[in-house]
Amino acid sequence: MPKPGKEVGFSPEVFLEAKLHTELWTSWASLLRSYAAAHGLNTTHHAVVEVGPDEITLRVNSKWLKFHHRTMQYSDGRKCAFALTEHGTVLTAAGKDKQEEEMDIAAERLAREMMQ
Repeated sequence: MPKPGKEVGFSPEVFLEAKLHTELWTSWASLLRSYAAAHGLNTTHHAVVEVGPDEITLRVNSKWLKFHHRTMQYSDGRKCAFALTEHGTVLTAAGKDKQEEEMDIAAERLAREMMQ
């Protein structure tokens, strides 16, 4: 029988990893929302960020960019690898082009791209 206060099936390391991922996921959505709003100040476009446990969607007019835990997909059909790291960076990869950026730099770049 498990000890009181312990989750069945989760070691403390797994729980910490899941908790860290949740925090990074929430931070990523917040950064996207902030940078999209900032870039929207100089345009007539309006961005909406929809957040769920397995998907974050950045919508601008008829365009969208969806983030899953391992992929990122554009409304035009492009798809690439995506990951948030424990170091607070974002990994993206399309073909052989692999890129690692700080979360805020990546969010600003992608929001700017979507708001154009």
